[in-house]
Amino acid sequence: MTNAFWLTNVHLDSGFETGDDGVDHTLTELSHLLIEDGRIARIESAEQPLGTTLPIHDAKGLLALPSFVEKHNHLDKTYAGAAWKSCLPPKKLIDRLQFEEKEMPLISGTTKQRAQAMLSWLLAGGATHVRTHVNIDPFIGLKNLEGVREALESYSDKMTYEIVAFPQQGLLRTKASDLMRQAMREGATHVGGLDPAEIDNELEGSLREMMDIAVEANADVDIHLHDPGTLGFYTIKRIMDLTEEAGWQNRMAISHAFALGDVSPEESAEMADRLAQNGVQIMTTVPINRPMPPVPILHEKGVRVALGYDGFYDSWSPYGTGDMLEKLNRLVGRYRWVDERSLVQSLFFITGGKTTLDKEGNRLWPKVGDEASIVFAEASCSAEAVARRSRSPAVMFKGRIVLGELS
Repeated sequence: MTNAFWLTNVHLDSGFETGDDGVDHTLTELSHLLIEDGRIARIESAEQPLGTTLPIHDAKGLLALPSFVEKHNHLDKTYAGAAWKSCLPPKKLIDRLQFEEKEMPLISGTTKQRAQAMLSWLLAGGATHVRTHVNIDPFIGLKNLEGVREALESYSDKMTYEIVAFPQQGLLRTKASDLMRQAMREGATHVGGLDPAEIDNELEGSLREMMDIAVEANADVDIHLHDPGTLGFYTIKRIMDLTEEAGWQNRMAISHAFALGDVSPEESAEMADRLAQNGVQIMTTVPINRPMPPVPILHEKGVRVALGYDGFYDSWSPYGTGDMLEKLNRLVGRYRWVDERSLVQSLFFITGGKTTLDKEGNRLWPKVGDEASIVFAEASCSAEAVARRSRSPAVMFKGRIVLGELS
């Protein structure tokens, strides 16, 4: 039996116009959407009378945005759902890893509950997809993976997910290869890696072991690369070499990739061409305390860039809310994307590549056939939602309201 209803009185971006003052403005129109089996089956103007016997949900003029994608998270580490706790400032990365080595076993019994609490924050922030990294090491074994899987499965009617088996303590440093392989057999979908030179002190061996595990599991890769400057840039070159050698095009992601922001624009542009040719994604958290990958250059060259919160409210940082509009707002502020068209286009970075309008003002989303996963925002248009971090009182996932309510 078809599951169908009308979603009425929802505002959609419809184009651009330039005002007398020379400022571009986003046009919107009030529409009715027919939702069938989790997808958008028809889009009708609200100016036309709607004769139907199907159920009706009234959006009452809220703006529709494509639902958000959180591409870099650590559900197993959060303090969400527990008593308030700030951080012990580390002197070096290895200090933080040693602290985590002791802390993780102590809180492993609450992994599912803490992960569920964070998922509730992400959903409230409009995310209906999350990629989470999960520590895999001799100190915690696969306990975090088990708890995170259970939490994600409990949210499977509200969002989709990916799980990265993440050797936080070092792949070679802690001899975690067998555990990583076991994690890939027990629910992890991606193979992770971490600073092969700094943490494993063996750049080549660590990268090759990571790729061997990925090829054996036929899994995509997402490696954390914090190393800056020449070392980090050389590591990216070697990642590209191994990607090409293994035929892993369109299956590789580099998180953080700070080194891309440390080298000259010419070097970044040249590397961006190679990243684009290999379909390598860059995940960034938009840091405020160090250089970051040059998003405008990468985007212009066709590199897929996505945003994530990374860990928030955990032993690494007490900050963060899970609201992806907040994260996007930091990005547009950093690059001074203040005009209407740039603000609208910026949605690309938190929606898995979707924007409501192209640069000329033609509608790209929603279209008939699109999945009905929608964030409903209290904004006049998507540019305002991004710039003003508008409140989102309801979220729809595959045709079901999973947060808030519509009448």
